[in-house]
Amino acid sequence: MINTLKAYIDLTRAHFLPAWPLIFCSGLVLAFENYGGFSWPLTIKAGLIGLFGFEAGFVLNDYVDRNRDRLDVENSLTKYWRPFKKRPLPSGQISSKSALQTFILLAGITSLLIFTLPFPNSLYVFAIMLYSYGIEAFYQVKKRDQKYPIAQLLGRTDFTLFPVAGYLCYGQPDMTVLLYMLFFYPWTMAHLGVNDLADITNDRARGMNSITVLYGAKGTLYWIAGFTLLHFLAAVLFLGQLGTTAMYGFMLGAGLIVIANYKLLKEKSPKAGLFALPLYHASLLVYAVSILLDYAF
Repeated sequence: MINTLKAYIDLTRAHFLPAWPLIFCSGLVLAFENYGGFSWPLTIKAGLIGLFGFEAGFVLNDYVDRNRDRLDVENSLTKYWRPFKKRPLPSGQISSKSALQTFILLAGITSLLIFTLPFPNSLYVFAIMLYSYGIEAFYQVKKRDQKYPIAQLLGRTDFTLFPVAGYLCYGQPDMTVLLYMLFFYPWTMAHLGVNDLADITNDRARGMNSITVLYGAKGTLYWIAGFTLLHFLAAVLFLGQLGTTAMYGFMLGAGLIVIANYKLLKEKSPKAGLFALPLYHASLLVYAVSILLDYAF
């Protein structure tokens, strides 16, 4: 029983659980700011949509890649993403059938919560959910045989739309949500490059054409630096929608990313990628919390 629980904690990357409602609700509070009003029931509901929806995506990721993940030869990134340091499907701790059932359960709960939202918000958010799961599966399959980074450029639009879905729980498609997307998409691309650099040994063993497999460490660093620069430029536009608290928070988040890039450019190695990855994750959490605090105060 305990081993099964550990396996499901690894499957869902449960130590990251608090992050998903915060990121999702960072979009929601911007909608509250723009359209007026505040609702604790809606905030709690949105947090649960973000939580269950993102966790379903993690399970889908593992299910689609269940056979390729058996080819892993190095576990440094697994130790970072999984609290108990194992991939539960390749190790046989969780069956493929159970993983698929878990995905369906989590996606079903998310859908039920979404359809308690008013129309057309429920339609917006449900459409984003369907698109995100579809593009996640596409990403995992496409990068097995691609010559160009199509999987990456399209695949991480799912994460880009995550806080957008939070906004659309209450708001409507508008300039604020567009600027959030333009701000967040380059971050997802830079973050993906960092993750690929850290996991280059396994991606080669699995036959995955990641950014680093396609372009090498040097090309990956250009990818990370280029998208980081675009992220900072888009932040200038996005900050026009926010207040002073968010501005200071974004400066802190940007500082963490600068430290990460310095380490990457200095060492140019998977080890540097493992150092930079939590800094990118911390920057995103800082961004989300600063938006929440900006609205609260």
